[in-house]
Amino acid sequence: MGKRIGAGYARMTRTDWDERYDRAEYLFGEEPSDFLRRHAEIVKERSSALAVADGEGRNGVWLAEQGLAVHSIDASAIGLGKAQALAKSRGVSITTEVVDLAEYDWPDEHFDIVVGIFIQFAGPALRDAIFAGMIKALRPGGTLLLHGYRPEQLAFGTGGPRTEENLYTEALLEKAFQTLTITSLLSYDAEIAEGTGHHGMSALIDLVATKPLELARA
Repeated sequence: MGKRIGAGYARMTRTDWDERYDRAEYLFGEEPSDFLRRHAEIVKERSSALAVADGEGRNGVWLAEQGLAVHSIDASAIGLGKAQALAKSRGVSITTEVVDLAEYDWPDEHFDIVVGIFIQFAGPALRDAIFAGMIKALRPGGTLLLHGYRPEQLAFGTGGPRTEENLYTEALLEKAFQTLTITSLLSYDAEIAEGTGHHGMSALIDLVATKPLELARA
């Protein structure tokens, strides 16, 4: 049986994700999130990125196309295999690592950018650990980019988890990232078309935050 990767998101296992990605087409498409594109200027100012739960690599590959050294992590070896294929087709390279985020040893202050795009497979306990790890992995002065669904997404039903506790609110993100300097926190509805996995009107939320220099380790 596949290893559980956290409560919520239909309680999917690593094997479930492998099965979802085991197809010729890319479940969430081959193009990056519009949210990531909108922050291209921030991205281009940096040199390294950690793409969390990067799946088939659409976001990690785009980061590499902007000139960053990219480390993409995910529970699915099949997904990351497709990420490597996508990178090769685009003429860039990325480093991939199959990890269980419940047990991942987050690097300490290693990346200029940490990106989490629709990483809402995790229930509250694992989500808190992932958020803490993302903060840890950021270098002082580095930027965190987080994009996901709000609870109102349950009514739209156009993608994402079916469990409300896995969805983000502004209050939740403000609390989780209170040690960072939040430069943008936006809630909005928009039409998205990201493969067959995310398609249609969606209840979205974006966070951009920077790790203060004073959080540098002594």
